[in-house]
Amino acid sequence: MEAKDTGRQEIRPAGACGTSNTAGTTAKNDPHDGVLPKLKEVYGFMTEHNLETIEVEEPGLKLRLVRRAAPAPAQVPVPIFVGGAAQLQAPSGEGRATSASGGDGPMPVGCVAVKSSMMGIFYRAPTPSSPPFAKDGDSVKPGQVLCIIEAMKVFNELKAEFAGTVVKALAENGKPVKAGQDIFWIQRT
Repeated sequence: MEAKDTGRQEIRPAGACGTSNTAGTTAKNDPHDGVLPKLKEVYGFMTEHNLETIEVEEPGLKLRLVRRAAPAPAQVPVPIFVGGAAQLQAPSGEGRATSASGGDGPMPVGCVAVKSSMMGIFYRAPTPSSPPFAKDGDSVKPGQVLCIIEAMKVFNELKAEFAGTVVKALAENGKPVKAGQDIFWIQRT
């Protein structure tokens, strides 16, 4: 039986699949001698310089290495606060504090700052044509809705935790608010 030359050459390490270097061929006659050390050298350079792809072309050798993309890190769900009561800031020192939103001057004596519980869009009314939930001078009772904060297409009601009178609405309707930002000043009754 005659062996045909297909033009394809196979690279096998010495001793693989029942072959050995001593079976009639010498390392000097093997055209692929030195491929493994060159491959190791190129791979070492690739990892040392944090490369994704590398190509090397030399006479008798063309090498292309592509690093397998690392799996994307697992996405961690982030809890989102929905609804609930407003955060309160008790008066400090003499009962005066400045607004966290950079409002108009110091907070009046005896007032409590109602803060936004989350970041979102502040709305004073349920619809653009409706009257505001609470206006300056309105009396509020515990559980009464003061405003709505929209976060990720979810409308969250912010409710009063105590009875009082709205002294000033600090946030502008339809504008973004930050978590912890003063949005109302309320005088306790």
